[in-house]
Amino acid sequence: MSSTTLPEVAQMPLKDLPTDSWMSQLPSDLWDVPLFHLAIPGSHNAITYCLDKNDRSPFDLTQPDMLQKLDKYMKPIIRPFVYKWAVTQDCSVWEQLDCGVRYCDLRIAHRPNDSSSDLYFYHGVFTTVTVETVLKEIKTWLDVHPKEVVILSFSHFQGLSQDLHTLLISTIKTVFDTKLCPKSEDVTLRNLWRCGYQVIVSYDHQGANCHRELWCHIPYWWANKCKVEALIEEFERRKTNGRPGGFFVTGINLTEDLKYICSHPTESLKDMVLSTYPALLSWVREQKPGFNNGSLNIIAGDFVTEGNFIPTIIAMNENLLSRST
Repeated sequence: MSSTTLPEVAQMPLKDLPTDSWMSQLPSDLWDVPLFHLAIPGSHNAITYCLDKNDRSPFDLTQPDMLQKLDKYMKPIIRPFVYKWAVTQDCSVWEQLDCGVRYCDLRIAHRPNDSSSDLYFYHGVFTTVTVETVLKEIKTWLDVHPKEVVILSFSHFQGLSQDLHTLLISTIKTVFDTKLCPKSEDVTLRNLWRCGYQVIVSYDHQGANCHRELWCHIPYWWANKCKVEALIEEFERRKTNGRPGGFFVTGINLTEDLKYICSHPTESLKDMVLSTYPALLSWVREQKPGFNNGSLNIIAGDFVTEGNFIPTIIAMNENLLSRST
């Protein structure tokens, strides 16, 4: 080797990147890869860490009829039982972003019989914080991390009139302003950094079509299974049919049903999730991002700050580096 030749500097393994700034720390080989070809950690039902324990309004209509009937007559007994299975994340959105989450699944609702225009998040019951409060928190976090990009998926709207949709869209535009990435934009990190865009908003409602800042619905692969083996089998089946062309989510969140809950009365959703993560993450390590039929993109789960969920997904991007080909 010539005395003037410098040895190649070894790239830090992607699993060891600082999670609060992992996008900005990615190797330059990945700066021109569309975000929908990267592996991105996501948070399923991201804002359930602040469910209102004092809320006495009826469960949302997505809950089983039997549970709604029991709650009507046995609220003091049923509510604490339900909370254990309704909380899917126990860290704040700021903490989730610090830990590497870059996709947030946001379920929006207007409380029944609420005369105000305040909107909340929900999962069975409603949150204590408003949507506007959380969006401002995300914006403040992005101000501190100017080269990180988040994907916010607004869906499962409950109790929103057209006027409330209009108000919510206006709030999104006001809070994020010039950080909002138009749906016609090239979504590579290099281009987003150049333009100053940090927020991609997916809005699953027909009223979003006429807004250039609002992207269409992002497909979410939901297996609706309570056993790891069945969930993996379902995703492997879907992979054989090819991946969607743009952003899409593989939700490795297991789904408990009333039968499962009643047969595990001392457990919680967190107990269930943490006991299954070793097997789920073993499957994730075998997956690859990219544009091929079997490739994955956003991978969302519950209690995502636990274990190695986020570093495992970030490390998947090693498969896209030139030295891996």
